[in-house]
Amino acid sequence: MPDARPFVVYPCVDVQRGRAVRLTEGDPERETVYFEDPRAAAAHWVGLGARELHVVDLDAAIGSGDNRAVIREAAAAAALAGARVEVGGGVRSLEVARAWLQAVHRVVLGTVAVTDPDLVAALVAAYGADRVAVSVDARAGKVAVRGWTETSAVEATELAAAMAERGVRHLIYTDVSRDGTLQGVDPEPVRAVRAAFPHVLVAGGGVARDADLDLYAGLGLDGAIVGRALYEGTVRYPRAS
Repeated sequence: MPDARPFVVYPCVDVQRGRAVRLTEGDPERETVYFEDPRAAAAHWVGLGARELHVVDLDAAIGSGDNRAVIREAAAAAALAGARVEVGGGVRSLEVARAWLQAVHRVVLGTVAVTDPDLVAALVAAYGADRVAVSVDARAGKVAVRGWTETSAVEATELAAAMAERGVRHLIYTDVSRDGTLQGVDPEPVRAVRAAFPHVLVAGGGVARDADLDLYAGLGLDGAIVGRALYEGTVRYPRAS
């Protein structure tokens, strides 16, 4: 059975060229800027009561630069306010992961789960399962890597099961084809990943309304990462109790 845990909505702060944006289907050229300063974006959600934030360095993910300095500042301010930050995007070495874990609560690994699963296991062993998450980002069931610019031959469900065997206890599933589109959630791939991974599972990609969050909860998920729907107000935050 999945680990028991309250359903959590993680506001997402995607950072590209120093600004808080959302991309459509992960395309860097199809961006919408919501905050000129990611620190303001993080402060906005924390001010509304967020105690968990999901931050992605989009430039680091595709190897075009990084936003480490501003993300660290945003994370430090969030921590002072009692919130925890998890960071992903371009975390493909032990050194980068260690540096992030000195600044944030949790590091999110993507590409290396496919290319170097031993690194994932080593980080879980060194820092504990609560501080290491793996992001399984999929397009038509296949895992997308390197900032979603490439699609591997690995099945999302196969990777999810393999990560559980490596000691991972916190998995993030994203439907790349729906991310940032407000199309709503496709339940079938989410249900398949839920069956493959018996621990904490959070999902995103296409959330458009509160009913999508209810769908996730009904599938036994532990939370959702939500971006555009929160920024444009089609999902309420905080959710009504």
